[in-house]
Amino acid sequence: MSAPRGKAASPFRQPKAVWAVAFACVISFMGIGLVDPILPALGKSLHASPSQVSLLFSSYLIVTAVAMLFVGWVSSHLGAKRTLVIGLAVIVVFAALAGTTNSINGIVGFRAGWGLGNALFIATSLAVIVASASGGFGGAIILYETALGLGIAVGPLLGGELGGISWRGPFFGVAVLMAVALVATLAFVPSLPKPKHVVSPIAPLKALRHRGLLTMGIMALLYNWGFFTMLGYAPYPMELSAHELGLVFTGWGLLVAAFSVFVAPRLQARYGTAPVLYANLLGLGIVMAVIAAGVGTPTVVIVAVIVSGAFIGINNTLTTQAVMLVSPVERPVASSAYGFLRFIGGGLAPFVAGKLADATDLSVPFYLGAATFLLAIPVLASGHGLLRKAEAHTGDSEPVTPSFTPVGSPAATSDAPPVIVAVGAHDRASAIVDAAARVARDTGSPLEVVHVQQTAVIEEQAVDTETADQARAAVTAHLDRLTAHGIAATGQILTGVGDHAAAGRALVLQPRLV
Repeated sequence: MSAPRGKAASPFRQPKAVWAVAFACVISFMGIGLVDPILPALGKSLHASPSQVSLLFSSYLIVTAVAMLFVGWVSSHLGAKRTLVIGLAVIVVFAALAGTTNSINGIVGFRAGWGLGNALFIATSLAVIVASASGGFGGAIILYETALGLGIAVGPLLGGELGGISWRGPFFGVAVLMAVALVATLAFVPSLPKPKHVVSPIAPLKALRHRGLLTMGIMALLYNWGFFTMLGYAPYPMELSAHELGLVFTGWGLLVAAFSVFVAPRLQARYGTAPVLYANLLGLGIVMAVIAAGVGTPTVVIVAVIVSGAFIGINNTLTTQAVMLVSPVERPVASSAYGFLRFIGGGLAPFVAGKLADATDLSVPFYLGAATFLLAIPVLASGHGLLRKAEAHTGDSEPVTPSFTPVGSPAATSDAPPVIVAVGAHDRASAIVDAAARVARDTGSPLEVVHVQQTAVIEEQAVDTETADQARAAVTAHLDRLTAHGIAATGQILTGVGDHAAAGRALVLQPRLV
């Protein structure tokens, strides 16, 4: 694989459109962590029980789940920018309304509206950033990962600071910051072309008829049940102030971000998706059981919650990759189907946990959460063969030929090993291919131009970095140029899911290229 010489372009040298959406992503990723430090204060100020307060998670997540079924249809009608803008506007309105109400039922209702805006935003934000990026998608992905880490880590800290002033502070804080992001998006993000075909609103439900997608979705539902049980109820036994809770969940958020972006891909590359998920779900089950057993000791709960961030970061990334690997449908449809199931699990968990805590004691919801983590292991095992087969087919290729073949063009026939040049869609690609062509000429070797059509997966978001037509055009353009100069070459398009290392593995797994 060739690499261009010279200083690499900074991933942070992006158009204003990318920065506008990245800022909105930071605020969006703050969302849950921003509210967590104020849960005890919220209940005390509004005279609400923990089970009543937990409903602000349930309403938010259940509405997000149902909305995920329709966001593809909305986006295909309105386009990505309009969908993004509507989502931001809805979040601004309902976050502000949540800060003005004087009842827990009012907050629960307004959080439901917030969930609708969240679904519209998360379904389009990564796609808009990738589409608006300059110099290839790599820099945009790094910027998105940075926004994710910053939002997850800073959200609880800001929530604790604002919550220390008033429980209304985090709600108004989100409204103001999202309003800034909305204005920046309107000003700097250009209109993006609508998809070529309209997505049916029932397509995600139909997609769940595929066994692999349904299996991974149920696993995600069980995982999110345990996750949101912890997130919704762990603040109570800690017995901390809003500021102190903010610091605890900041430590948790730092581990989520670090293990999601840096550790999960390395573990997957070494051990495979399924084995890492088995071990990770077991680890989460143990941590949750520790919280349940030590619910009367705040220090035990605090340490266990912070440690859980490492497991959650790994699980978020690899679960999404597992879904994309086994999915036989388009990425937006698969994401909607998967999002529906996982958010349903997250929405039901706090409600059930509240009922159990009221009827028994605070340890029981955590024991149930531990059980759902462990139950996810046999569910994943039931689809192990499908996932292993999907991973084995990562790197499947599609041959590409030149658009024309001039008379007298030599055939690429040689017993010598081929010279392989893997290129992306960037302005230095032609120089790389030309250098490879000179090597092939000097060694009498056939030349193969390879391009990886990549699905980027960042925590719980996934997006195709280009369409099939764009990937094909990236290869055909080089083949046509080489053919015009009398240089014979063949081309291939490979598929990869994950980071750049996954693209490299796609090359290695292709039999013709080794």
